[in-house]
Amino acid sequence: MGMTTIDNVDALVAVEPGRRTSQVALSGEGARVVVFAFDAGAELTEHTAPGPIVVQALSGCLAFSAEGRTHELRPGSLLHLDARIPHSVRALEPSKMLLTLIRTQ
Repeated sequence: MGMTTIDNVDALVAVEPGRRTSQVALSGEGARVVVFAFDAGAELTEHTAPGPIVVQALSGCLAFSAEGRTHELRPGSLLHLDARIPHSVRALEPSKMLLTLIRTQ
């Protein structure tokens, strides 16, 4: 595939009342990128990822919890988490985030 570009990942999903929605933005060698939109209070309950992840807040405010700590992510925030660490995400207000799943094999 070579090079893939997306002009505006934020436009791939919309915040919907009472819901969490997502859209795969791209899937390429070494990474898969998913854009999420959360209404206030919507969440991803505790789960793990098979590889390392990088999470970036695009809009709003998200509470990201892992290893007994919670970090508030706002636009410009970036978070890296190693593989298989249980974590959850909850929107404190209508929010969007970019998730990059890193493939290590």
